[in-house]
Amino acid sequence: MKYYKYGKDELDYLKEIDPILGEVIDRIGFVKREVNPDIFESLISSIISQQISTKAALTVKKRLMDLVGEITPENIINLDIESIQQCGMSMRKADYIKSATESVVNKEIDLYKLDKLTDEEIVKELIKLKGIGEWTAEMMLIHSLQRPNILSYKDLAIKRGIIRLYSLDDLSKEEFEVYRKRYSPYNTVASIYLWKISED
Repeated sequence: MKYYKYGKDELDYLKEIDPILGEVIDRIGFVKREVNPDIFESLISSIISQQISTKAALTVKKRLMDLVGEITPENIINLDIESIQQCGMSMRKADYIKSATESVVNKEIDLYKLDKLTDEEIVKELIKLKGIGEWTAEMMLIHSLQRPNILSYKDLAIKRGIIRLYSLDDLSKEEFEVYRKRYSPYNTVASIYLWKISED
């Protein structure tokens, strides 16, 4: 199991520029966030995870792995949509998985060259895939490509974390951008703590 790498430098920076967040960092302590450097598997996991709980997503992913073994383009390309759907997901999601796999196999997208692109370029590439929106692309940036400066406005838990942390009534896009600029260049570490705040 691999975790997002960060340490004292990132935490000290965030604590200095934002004492309110800093207090929570000190109270919670170090938070581990699991990552998956296998870009294709991470993509499939991201599709499975859309709009369902983490527990449900893990169950569905395990069923898919029971069906194909390792989650690779070569193993999934031979499945029909019905077989994928029977792992416990909607037909629409099964179609997204099949379509994404075909795009990778047909070289319409080269997942393994993404790490050479900027964050914005990666999002543009990934959202070309059927069923992949900005949120899924940003989760890939964190949980697979391990980019350091990602704070997703599309992530409800991140927004809930900010609202709770600063005792806000609501959070506009403009206000969100203030926090994104404040936490930069370590938005990903801020995200890890905001998710934790949202859970507690």
